Amino acid sequence: MPEVITLGEALVEIMRPGVGIPLDQPDTFLGPYPSGAPAIFADAVARLGLSCGFIGCVGADPFGRCLTSRLQADGVDTSWLKAIDDAATGVAFVAYYEDGSRQFIFHIADAAAGRLGPEQIDRAYIQNARWLHITGSSLSVNESMRQACYRAVELASEAGLTISFDPNLRAELMGPEKVRDLVEPVLAHAAVILPSGEEARLLTGVDNDAKACQALLQHGAKIVALKRGAEGSILFTRDERITVPGFDVTETDPTGAGDCYAAGLAAGLLWGWELERAARFANAVGALAVTRQGPMEGAPWREDVDRLLQSSTTRSR
Repeated sequence: MPEVITLGEALVEIMRPGVGIPLDQPDTFLGPYPSGAPAIFADAVARLGLSCGFIGCVGADPFGRCLTSRLQADGVDTSWLKAIDDAATGVAFVAYYEDGSRQFIFHIADAAAGRLGPEQIDRAYIQNARWLHITGSSLSVNESMRQACYRAVELASEAGLTISFDPNLRAELMGPEKVRDLVEPVLAHAAVILPSGEEARLLTGVDNDAKACQALLQHGAKIVALKRGAEGSILFTRDERITVPGFDVTETDPTGAGDCYAAGLAAGLLWGWELERAARFANAVGALAVTRQGPMEGAPWREDVDRLLQSSTTRSR
């Protein structure tokens, strides 16, 4: 049985090859690249050397085989990744712009990914793990996937697993109150929360990043990891605040960096490391994730992370 389990949307990403090529004009695309926030997390966990299982649905089509074969090649357990005959694999089309922004067109809710439901959540599979990771994007796909996430959290909580939550929800699409309602069944059980500053403020209604993170601790979390992109991260517990700087890398594609950071932090904590060491490791994982084109392509192997950490230590001396 895997140590770490996640579930949710699995899709492929098809992207513009350069900056400033909009999606409303004929032009070239690159892909398909395996993607989906929880799928990226699973792949990164496996590459770091932990056993990880992914629960989801893909189509019984070439894109589905692209996703499944990538996860399997990197060591992810796909026993509960279903291939569906009557639905196509989910797709995201992506364009990049000069100001660093991205534009997406998603086909997920009505694709195979959206067929994931609570009936696919196996009690023994969840309860024999040590860690469950939930992403906010999975809560927003549709009611079926949302109930699958809630069921997994319920079973994990019963068995005493550590539950982590990355609240990457689009508030502009549904409003703050709707977002808070969706995430509450997960927040109530999450020991580790990994928000950006904007997400922390959204979830708490507190208009200050640090105070919002502290409010999440009062809600019940044991660790709140504030993701700050190139600047690194700040880790909050009820007893301490740890600021951990980022790494100087050349960014090629930012998609998936937060998912890889979450994978790195989960790995470090499962290995029993002190919080600062785990956070520095997670920062390195997230930094390496942005250095390659494609949302899952930058997920680093453990030796890549160790190499970056060692070179950084050498330079600082």
